[in-house]
Amino acid sequence: MTKHLQLTLIAAFVLLFAACSSSRTRQAEQIIRNTKDHWAPDSRTALFSIEAHPQNGKILLSGETNLPSAKQALLDSLSGIDAGVIDSIHVLPDKALGDSIYGLVNNSVSNFRSKPSHAAQLATQAILGMPLRVLKQKGEWYLVQTPDDYIAWTNIGGFRLMNKGEYDKWVAAPKIIYLETIGNAYREPSKNSLKTSDLVAGNVLALDNTLDNYYKVRYPDGRTGYVPRSEAMPFDQWKKSVELSRSNLVKTAKTMVGSPYLWGGTSTKGLDCSGFTKTIFFMNGWIIPRDASQQVSAGKPIDTSDGFDNLKPGDLLFFGHPATDSTPERVVHVGMWIGNNEYIHSSGNVHISSVDPKADNFDKVHLKQEHFLEARRYLGGKRGNIMNVAQMYDLH
Repeated sequence: MTKHLQLTLIAAFVLLFAACSSSRTRQAEQIIRNTKDHWAPDSRTALFSIEAHPQNGKILLSGETNLPSAKQALLDSLSGIDAGVIDSIHVLPDKALGDSIYGLVNNSVSNFRSKPSHAAQLATQAILGMPLRVLKQKGEWYLVQTPDDYIAWTNIGGFRLMNKGEYDKWVAAPKIIYLETIGNAYREPSKNSLKTSDLVAGNVLALDNTLDNYYKVRYPDGRTGYVPRSEAMPFDQWKKSVELSRSNLVKTAKTMVGSPYLWGGTSTKGLDCSGFTKTIFFMNGWIIPRDASQQVSAGKPIDTSDGFDNLKPGDLLFFGHPATDSTPERVVHVGMWIGNNEYIHSSGNVHISSVDPKADNFDKVHLKQEHFLEARRYLGGKRGNIMNVAQMYDLH
């Protein structure tokens, strides 16, 4: 065999090897996409960021996920590829966190960002006493997951990082829930004393003692304060007594009329449209999905083909852009039906609008410039990612 022929065969082998390697990598990438579509179709609630690269005739998998089952499903699917797999996938929570993978929101309202930076977009908020799953750390920022599975970054200044023992102790402690729209906790049992912090509806604090007119409470970071008993209730008592009814949903919603619109807001200080509906249901004992485009996938669809006659108070109305031949349906707004051809929503501020074109409060923006898409009923139609508030501390 001539030297020229040897070089030709070597070159052909290298090209064939590269082609096979490229083909296997593309096959692996397709399997990764299929696995992500099945296990983590919504990046707001599940992490599955995996890449495949050829390495010495094998497939190197790198990236991270918070879904061990999804990782195992991927590895099982890749076992059919005629190449070895190098597993470098990190499963969150990050091992560097040790046992400190629990958290509790420590401010009346804490901001959660799309990236680990104060300049990043406000993705959502969580309120005092809300439990968090802690996934990883970057400086003073932590990637966390809320009870409704929403994943975002928050600064250590807004929550208390805990290990399992500390978290379990908090869960076992008696607690109160704040029920007024906005208020304060005080350093002494008097409204004339300095404030420990402001409070918003739904805030949960540990209960240390009950006085004549005040609850002595404790924050996740150990601070103490006094909350007027007329403005709060023992958490366990509230969980048993709260009644999810149409009239209560409407009553709760109307307490927030005039509250300002805030993109990403989920507290009575400021709310976006889905943060408003989420807060309404939370104060009535249910945790529903965070965003309008997630809320539209929960509950029971209501037939509105002939108008709004089938709607009942408490039903959610969704607005946006209908699907076309080239684009999917896009939900951009949500409100809650209250009866009498009216619904309440957060747009500019929380207010009541009518679907009747003749009414003074007819909603020209969402019924003309955009489109009513559909309605969903959660009462009697508890489908999808909807849970009882009593379950929110179950992070194990």
